[in-house]
Parts: sequence; C-alpha cells; structure tokens
Amino acid sequence: MDPATIIGLVLAFGAMLGMIVLEGGNITAIIIPAPMVLVFGATIAVGIASGTLKDAILAVKALPHAFKGNITPPQEVIDQLVALAEKARKDGLLSLDQEAEEVDDPFLRRALQNIADGTDAEDLRVLLEDEIDTRAKSNRTAARFFNTMGGYAPTIGIIGTVLSLTHVLENLSSPTTLGHSIAAAFVATLWGLVSANFLWLPIGSRLIRLSELEIDRMNLLMEGILAVQAGSQPRLLGERLRAMVPAHALPAAA
Repeated sequence: MDPATIIGLVLAFGAMLGMIVLEGGNITAIIIPAPMVLVFGATIAVGIASGTLKDAILAVKALPHAFKGNITPPQEVIDQLVALAEKARKDGLLSLDQEAEEVDDPFLRRALQNIADGTDAEDLRVLLEDEIDTRAKSNRTAARFFNTMGGYAPTIGIIGTVLSLTHVLENLSSPTTLGHSIAAAFVATLWGLVSANFLWLPIGSRLIRLSELEIDRMNLLMEGILAVQAGSQPRLLGERLRAMVPAHALPAAA
C-alpha cells in the first residue's frame, strides 16, 4: 500500500486548519451544512451528468484504489518472469499451463494459458496489446470523472455564494447579523475551492499516475511473456527487462 494520497490530504487539510487556528479563527465557522451540501452534492451530480452512469460507477469502484495504490514493484515482476523463463527452458512451454493456475494476476494467467495452448507469437502480442489498451481506457474514464468534478466545484461554490448573498440582501434590515451572514456566504466558495484542490483533482491525478504504473507493469509482462515464448535465455531476459525500467524504480542493488 502506498499512503501518499492519505498523507497528502491530511497535510493539506491540516495546513488549512492550522491557518484558521493561528489567525484566531474558529473551525466551526467553515463547517456550515447548507453550503457544504450544495457544493458536494451538486458537484457529484454534475459529475454524473457530464458522463454516463457507468462512468460514475466505474469511478466509485476506482476510489479505493486511489487511496491504496497497490502496484507490484517492477523488480518483483522481473523476478517472476525470469523464473517462468527458467521453467519453460527446463520443462517446456506446456509446463506454463500449470504455472498459470498458481498466478493471481488475470492478465499474466491468460497470457500463460495462451502460450501453453500454442497461440502464435504475433497473435498473442495483438491480444495482449488490445487488453492493455482497454485497461488504459477504463482507467482514464475513472480519472476523468474526478478531474471533471474538480473543474466544476469552484464554480458551484460561487453559485452557492451568490445564492447566500441574495439572501443577505433580502435582510439588510438586520445590520447586527450582516457581517456574520456575509462571512457565511463565502463559505460556499471556500468549500468549492477546497474540494476541487484538496480532493477531486488530487484523486484524479493519483488515478492517472497509478494507471501509468499499471500500464508499465502490463507492458513489462507482455514483453517478458513474449520473450519466454521465444525461448529467451533467463539471465538475458532479466537484463533486458531491467533496461526497460527507470533506475529509480529498481532496488539499489539491482
């Protein structure tokens, strides 16, 4: 689990609350139900309206992944592929069918089963590339949903402020409460900006980054599997795959 998102959000909200406290303000001054309901409710609503219902469901399902960020390290993938290459050279490609039953990754499992079934290398490459492209499109759809909400939220916050100020102008006969009412009116704008920049946009960017890492992993698997099918020497395969990974993503000893 990569806790970057949780750490970042805690620090961001902590900095905001810290500013309020240091300026002698009251945190409860920004916790006002009415503008929060408008900003969060309407933002989610227009996010749904901007796409399809399936897009929204896909984004909700992707949300836990944004916080967990479970991505297999490249070196672990390389070690697994080298082990498969050694198995194939020793026992033949048909032995990979048994290996496939012990693999948790559906992408790798299907690739191994196709090799064991004698699928042509070019056909297998096309099949794997299509699956990678489909996964990338699905990931982009989920990220786009949150980025879209990040774009709408500030404007919805302004709408909430305009509505509140309209109500304030209707009650100018009560000057003693005027200052408090005007301050409360700007809470909607605050939550529009905060939700966009502290929640929706970071989550969208996080999903994009996780998608990049996942696609890199799948491409690494594809090249490794095709090399195993071609009978590549295990040590040479390991060196080739490590050359495909940025140095900072590999262990220092590798």
